[in-house]
Amino acid sequence: MPSSTGPAQPRVTVVVPTLAADEKLAHCLDSLERQTFPGFEVVVVDNSGRRAAKPRASVRVIANDRNMGFGAAVNQAIRESSAPFVAVLNDDAAADPYWLEALMAAIESRPDIGMCAPQIRLAGDGRLDSAGMLLCLDGSSKQRGHLQSPESFSSPGETLLPSGCAAIYRREMLEEIGLFDENFFLYCEDTDLGLRARWAAWDCLYVPDAIVQHEYSHSSGKASALKAYYVERNRLFLAVKNLPARDLLLAPFYSMARYVWHVVYALQGRGKAAEFQKQGNAGAQLPLYVLRAYLVMLARLPRLLRQRRQVKRRLTPVQFHRLIRRFSIGPRQVAAL
Repeated sequence: MPSSTGPAQPRVTVVVPTLAADEKLAHCLDSLERQTFPGFEVVVVDNSGRRAAKPRASVRVIANDRNMGFGAAVNQAIRESSAPFVAVLNDDAAADPYWLEALMAAIESRPDIGMCAPQIRLAGDGRLDSAGMLLCLDGSSKQRGHLQSPESFSSPGETLLPSGCAAIYRREMLEEIGLFDENFFLYCEDTDLGLRARWAAWDCLYVPDAIVQHEYSHSSGKASALKAYYVERNRLFLAVKNLPARDLLLAPFYSMARYVWHVVYALQGRGKAAEFQKQGNAGAQLPLYVLRAYLVMLARLPRLLRQRRQVKRRLTPVQFHRLIRRFSIGPRQVAAL
C-alpha cells in the first residue's frame, strides 16, 4: 500500500534495452507485468532511433535518437533511477512470474553478493541458453551449460558472472566498480563488468528458480558479420583490461588454438565458423574481421591500459587466476559452441 507521503520507492529497476522494439518487446513487457515481486519499476531504453517503443502505464521509456549500444542504454537507466538493485532483461526474453522474486531472495541473502545469474532457457527448445558464464583464457566468454538440459543445472551455487541477457546487480557494487563500459558498444560488456566485480571480491550466485525464456540473438543474428567483429574486438578489450599479467601473456596462444579449432570445425560443417557461413556470410572474411579487431585494439591500447590500472582489486592476481580457472572453458569448446 502506498504511504501517506507518496508511493514507495521501488526496490528494483528492471532495464529493458531495445533496438527492434517489436512484438518480442511487447511479450517481454507482458512477462514483467506477471511478476510476483511487487516492488519494482520498468525502464525501456529505446535505441531504435524511431521512438518505436510503445508507452505503457507501468513502463517508463527513454528514447534515443540513435543506437547508443547495449551498455550505454543500460547505463542511462541506471543513472536515472535510484533503486538499490538493477535487473537487466533482453527485449527478446520473457521472464517467468517468479523470476524477480527468486533473484531478489538470492541477492539479499548475503551482503557480499553483488550479482546473480538466472537460469536462461532457449525459448521453444527446452535446453539451456546459460546458467551463468564461463571464460576462456584468451578473454572469450561463453554461456555455462549452453544447449544442455536444465536438469543438469538445477542446484543453486556460485558462478563466475551473469549473462547480460538477464541478470541482477547490486547498486552498491556498481557504484564501486563502475557501470558498463560503453566503448564495447555490443557484446562482452557483461563479462567485462562481471570480471571487474570479481576483482573487487563481489560474489555471484546462480539462481535456477529464476527462469527466463530467450529468443537467442534476436537483434543481431546468431552468427552475423557484425557479431563476429564485435565479439573478437571486445574480447581483446576485455583481456587487456582484466586478465592478470601472466594470463595476458598466454592469451595469444589460447587464441591461436581457438582459431585452429574454428577452421577444423568449419571444414566439418560444425561450430560458429560453419554457422557463420550458413547464415550467408563468406568464411574467407573472418580473418579480416580478426585483423581489424587487433588493429583497433592496438589503436586504443593506451586507453585500455589506463582502464586496467583503474580496476579496483581486492583479490591478488593469483586468487583471480584461480577463480577464472574454476570457471574456465577451453578454446576447442569455444569454437564448437
